[in-house]
Amino acid sequence: MIARSYPFGPVDGLEIDPTYTRLQEDEPLARVQLPHGEEGWLLTRYDDVRLALGDPRFSLAQAAVRDTPRMGAQRMGAILTDLDPPDHTRLRRLLAHAFTVRRVEQLRANAERLAGELLDDMEKAGPPADLVTAYAVPLPGLMVCDLLGVPYEDRDHFQDLAAAFMSITALTDEEKMARLGELAGYLAGLADQRRVHQGDDLISALVVAQEEGDRLTAEELVQLTVLLLGAGYDSTAAHIANSVHTLLQFPDQAELLRSQPELMPGAVEELLRWIPAQEISDILPRYALEDVELSGGTVLAGEPVLLAKHAANRDPRQYPDPDRFDVTRNAKGHLTFGHGPHHCIGAQLARMDLQVALTAILRRFPELRLAEEVQWRTGMAMRGPLAMQVAW
Repeated sequence: MIARSYPFGPVDGLEIDPTYTRLQEDEPLARVQLPHGEEGWLLTRYDDVRLALGDPRFSLAQAAVRDTPRMGAQRMGAILTDLDPPDHTRLRRLLAHAFTVRRVEQLRANAERLAGELLDDMEKAGPPADLVTAYAVPLPGLMVCDLLGVPYEDRDHFQDLAAAFMSITALTDEEKMARLGELAGYLAGLADQRRVHQGDDLISALVVAQEEGDRLTAEELVQLTVLLLGAGYDSTAAHIANSVHTLLQFPDQAELLRSQPELMPGAVEELLRWIPAQEISDILPRYALEDVELSGGTVLAGEPVLLAKHAANRDPRQYPDPDRFDVTRNAKGHLTFGHGPHHCIGAQLARMDLQVALTAILRRFPELRLAEEVQWRTGMAMRGPLAMQVAW
């Protein structure tokens, strides 16, 4: 079987390449070749993607020792994504208390206050305003800094460093490694400070876990913090900007949310399902540890699979009329945050940030509209506006 070149091609904005739909119907187990690494199988159907995400017969740890399908010459792994249980479970458990529903709800009032202050500043400055720099980036930035214990006044220093974590081709491998190294050094310095002056934050909690025994090494502490800051900061900012853009494209749905704000939690799930936020498939290939039967055929032991979660979220077998955006839809079960042991640990915080951000901006600016054509960023794991000028 001849492997298809992957990614398939450029798309505009938040469009989804029609090739995914064709493969979903005719070739749900498609052979693909990325710019680097060995060939792999691309999964596009919901049931197949969900199975590969949660089934222990598929391993992320194996990717750390294989010539993985990838976009760049160097493989860029991360501490939690290079491990399988039980090693993964040990580290994840150390973070779990910071992301419980109860803990996240305790942060909601602060998020609402911050959103209001950011919108006050936008309103005072007057239109047009770049929603990305004025709102979508600083809100989750403030929240993740509060959670981790990172001084927000340092944001100009680490914002670009954190975004490097989500680069696919926007940076060269050397540039990415240099920025991540600088970020690791910065966070290691904060950890050293917490050993002397502990606070009520996640870095302090990880320092305690490190010093109570061999549960957490100094390197693990820094890598976990890099992962949470890099992934949490950039991805949530992209989700906020993408969601506002989507609601502006569907003004009837935005008006429905203004008139019935109680629909917002479900609307956020629909936005997460409908928006194809990833630039390509899940960039973390999983390797079959044994032969696994999927809807399109058999993946043999030792073969990698790539998971098109954004295509799975549009699978008509799971979501009737999947291309229709409907804030009243029951979109629970979408795979944007993954599934199984590697389900995004910050999903509850991201959901809360989105609920707060969208509720506040819809209420404040009932006449919100795009002021000019959106500039879209490229080469990043998450799609989203580079700049989005809005008026009201």
